[in-house]
Amino acid sequence: MSALWIATIGTSVIAFLLKYSGHSIPERFLSNPKIQRINTLIPIALLSALVGVQTLTEKSSLIIDHRLAGVGVAIITLFLKAPFPVVVLSAAITSAAIYNWF
Repeated sequence: MSALWIATIGTSVIAFLLKYSGHSIPERFLSNPKIQRINTLIPIALLSALVGVQTLTEKSSLIIDHRLAGVGVAIITLFLKAPFPVVVLSAAITSAAIYNWF
């Protein structure tokens, strides 16, 4: 068996055990207000980190290009409380315009 298959099976077992342990946690632990607050913030933190990494890096180098302008416009439109489709479209249009013009 190759190292790739061992890694694949190993990560599958780990993923299964993590999911199984999540279902085995008692309800009283999950109903704690601190735990609920943390559970609501984890997806926000992970998505923010993903956007930051995808916007500011390419391979292993730090870059500043059209994507940063798109994220900047998205932040501004979110600050102005624009609807989500407006945020996405304005960021995409800004990023595409800067990409094509420069």
